[in-house]
Amino acid sequence: MPRGAVDPPPTNGRFPRAGHIALGRWGERVAARRYVRDGYRVLARNWRSRSGEIDLIVEGHGVVAFSEVKTRSSEAYGHPSEAVDERRRRRLRRAAAEWLAARGGRTGAVRFDVVSVLPDRVDRLEGAF
Repeated sequence: MPRGAVDPPPTNGRFPRAGHIALGRWGERVAARRYVRDGYRVLARNWRSRSGEIDLIVEGHGVVAFSEVKTRSSEAYGHPSEAVDERRRRRLRRAAAEWLAARGGRTGAVRFDVVSVLPDRVDRLEGAF
């Protein structure tokens, strides 16, 4: 597979009728590969705590980024990033605080990203909130 290429989305026979779990996993793989391609190192995937789950935690360019990945088969119901509401942002912040505390209160630059994955493109909003 060429550098930067990703495996095709799951289809379950015909796209976009793939199961949402398979589609979400595919999107997270695509997002992780894009971060790695752009010089980041993946520290954790699907990290869980009492507060919630963090899809990706990456480090690079002097920052630790906590990333919420939203994957959709189309924009029929809006852009994937629109699904990251205030409730989701609060959960992600709390989970990130737990992750940082578990690692000795790591200091330095921290960022929250939202990665939207569609069949034909990946949009990464760095510092989304």
